[in-house]
Amino acid sequence: MGHGHGPHDHHHHDHGPGASAPLPPAFDTSVPDEALSPEQASRRALLRRAGLLGAGLAAGTVLPGNPAAASPPADARRADAAAPRHGYLWLAGDHHIHTHYSSDGKYRVVDQVRQGARHGLDWMVITDHGSAIHARIGVENVNPDIRQARAAYRDTLVFQGLEWNIPAADHGTVFVHPGRNEVAVLKQFETDYDGIVKGAGDSSPANEALAVAGIQFLAEQVRRRTVDDALMLAHHPSRKGIDSPHEIRAWRDATGADRRIAVGFEGAPGHQAAGLPAPLGPARARGYYDGSPTANSFPGYPLDSYRTWGGFDWMTATVGGLWDSLLAEGRPWWITANSDSHHVYGDTTVRGAGDFPANGRHGDPVYAGKIDTKAVDYWPGQYSRTHVGAKSFSYAAVMDGIRAGRVWVDHGQLVDGLDVRVSGGGRWTTLGGALHVRKGTRVTLTADVALAADANWAGFTPRLARVDVIQGDVTGPAADKDTFTAPAAAVVRSYDVAASEGTVRFTYDLGPVDRPLYVRLRGTDGNRSAVGVMGAKVDPAGPAQDVYGDADPWRDLWFYSNPVWVLPE
Repeated sequence: MGHGHGPHDHHHHDHGPGASAPLPPAFDTSVPDEALSPEQASRRALLRRAGLLGAGLAAGTVLPGNPAAASPPADARRADAAAPRHGYLWLAGDHHIHTHYSSDGKYRVVDQVRQGARHGLDWMVITDHGSAIHARIGVENVNPDIRQARAAYRDTLVFQGLEWNIPAADHGTVFVHPGRNEVAVLKQFETDYDGIVKGAGDSSPANEALAVAGIQFLAEQVRRRTVDDALMLAHHPSRKGIDSPHEIRAWRDATGADRRIAVGFEGAPGHQAAGLPAPLGPARARGYYDGSPTANSFPGYPLDSYRTWGGFDWMTATVGGLWDSLLAEGRPWWITANSDSHHVYGDTTVRGAGDFPANGRHGDPVYAGKIDTKAVDYWPGQYSRTHVGAKSFSYAAVMDGIRAGRVWVDHGQLVDGLDVRVSGGGRWTTLGGALHVRKGTRVTLTADVALAADANWAGFTPRLARVDVIQGDVTGPAADKDTFTAPAAAVVRSYDVAASEGTVRFTYDLGPVDRPLYVRLRGTDGNRSAVGVMGAKVDPAGPAQDVYGDADPWRDLWFYSNPVWVLPE
């Protein structure tokens, strides 16, 4: 199934991007509580609530993983307890963040990193918009700011990336492992393969081929060790309807199983404040999903796909939809969630003066003297989080975790932690993994959910109402590359959550497994639900379509996990 890992984490300089850095103080229980900064103390409190700090571990306990795949890297410079042999550090992050190096951005790099750290993030990717100006000036000039932020916030891993205008499609994150060539590779990639820079935005076979060539270019840079690693994740895939199913499959398959570069898409887009109702909100479409079909849109997508559902993209939110059709092929394709932060709701600054065409950036933000109620974004980590199971606190470990699919996402801090294990025949694995068993082996899914124990950034403690188990058959490669349904996928079990604190365990018996399948999880606060797109037999109580102008994101919270495969032999 191609669940490979990236190259070893090379040491460029002490505690720098290439090293497996000392465990952040929040994770390291040898550091007393009173020695922590306010940000570190807040992070430790969250880890404790999630059950990720406990007796017997010098670092956090972790979500268990495949023992064979979870041994710590040989060059990790930490105690074994910091990178447990049978588990992972769970690092929260955001891979879609803008600064004033974007034409429509406002904040400095250090502003976004400071806010991300404050809101509990362990890793972040700076992704300013691809453009001719960015390719010529911005991608180079932002790098010193990123390096300064890395030095100032040593408990936060800060990647440099960019928002790729995918030829013939929408946008995507492209980012690389830090190192001496990070700027050169991103600059060449943007110059040669960006849809705006190359005038390759329209849907055409030639432009689609250019996108695939861009992904292959990144793989070649990793193969040559110009950079240690590179990843691509598509953004807001349903927003304009221009990411067709066959294009997504082509990105996924562009580089083969041994060095996957395109590994997933945003299960939930940013711009989550856009739907806050007037008079104190923008009264727009949640996620900025307010489009309709154009000449470049894939004609098979229904009008409902241009809206979010419980804040999530239609491709992810539809049980039996496009994401499930990809998973049914038995090939990895993961979901994430992030902020797409440009202008933050409730902020009191405005963009500073500056000559963007000449300097590749706007001026520093300045105080406006009023609260911005029309902005559509949240700070990184304030609302959306992508949790990655990493072997150590390092850039390479985060990238490896994303590539392996050890990822779950949540909105509004709905839950504090998620531990998923699928076991059978004396073996077990976790998110993104494949459990290989003999045909007829009884298999069990166990999920431990740490319920929210404290107020989120909106000031209230969320309450998890229900957890759903979604199961689908693995039917092999799609004969039609534009397939976007998976008829066998359905909600097979739902659990009402009676408890309001602590950790709750759900166990689902898959029975004797005689065919290849996958399972994934979804949870909700239960405030808004509707019969799913594919009908009540498939999804009796899924997310409801968000209402334009009246979609308060804090009143409609969900979490989603990536899948686990079960493959009888």
